[in-house]
Amino acid sequence: MATPLSAARFLEALRAEGLTVKEVGTWTRHNRNHKGPWGPVHGVMIHHTVTSGTDSSVRLCRDGHSALPGPLCHGVIDKKGVVHLVGYGRANHAGLGDDDVLRAVIDERALPADNEASTDGNRHFYGFECVNLGDGRDPWPDAQLEAIERVSAALCRAHRWGERSVIGHLEWQPGKIDPKGFGMDWMRGQVRDRLTPTSTYTVRKGDTLTSIAKAQLGDAGRWREIADLNVLKNPDAITPGQKLKLPKK
Repeated sequence: MATPLSAARFLEALRAEGLTVKEVGTWTRHNRNHKGPWGPVHGVMIHHTVTSGTDSSVRLCRDGHSALPGPLCHGVIDKKGVVHLVGYGRANHAGLGDDDVLRAVIDERALPADNEASTDGNRHFYGFECVNLGDGRDPWPDAQLEAIERVSAALCRAHRWGERSVIGHLEWQPGKIDPKGFGMDWMRGQVRDRLTPTSTYTVRKGDTLTSIAKAQLGDAGRWREIADLNVLKNPDAITPGQKLKLPKK
């Protein structure tokens, strides 16, 4: 359970996780907040678009259609792993789902079967649509799967959630099948591994989080991950001899 990140912090968290992000129009102000509250948020929900082609999929997810106005998610993950941000706030992506599932997500425990549609998911989940036909034959490129993993880990890291805060639409709303083509238990395992630190680093004189991220992780922009992982209130206040946990490369 958490207050939604600000749009700026949301963007920063995604980029800190090593994602390529494209901002689409006035995405920070594009939402359905006039239809109901946004938050508290409890997790990340993954969908597939049932479309092909990046531009048309992004356009659909941003604008929606006559029966379901946009935004239809917060971000669209294309086949190359690029995240296109189309809205921020309440979005038409989750619909009504099972309150028992929501309680399990909040408690970070195994999900029960979804057998009712009684609870507003648009209020409580970040949503990402992934470009895929959802027919079980359309491939999921490694770059796209890794981006789903990174997106999920970025928000879990920002909110200090575990991997059980990541669910598929098919686990939320009866009758849904998305995402089809990979298992959500497998994806949660990938997110868990990414959130689990694999090593530690002892701070030396002259070090900064940026220099540590560049030297140890190969990407200076990942300094925020180190700060979040070590719960550093002041990222500039590190001292020689201090031991820092490092995220997975």
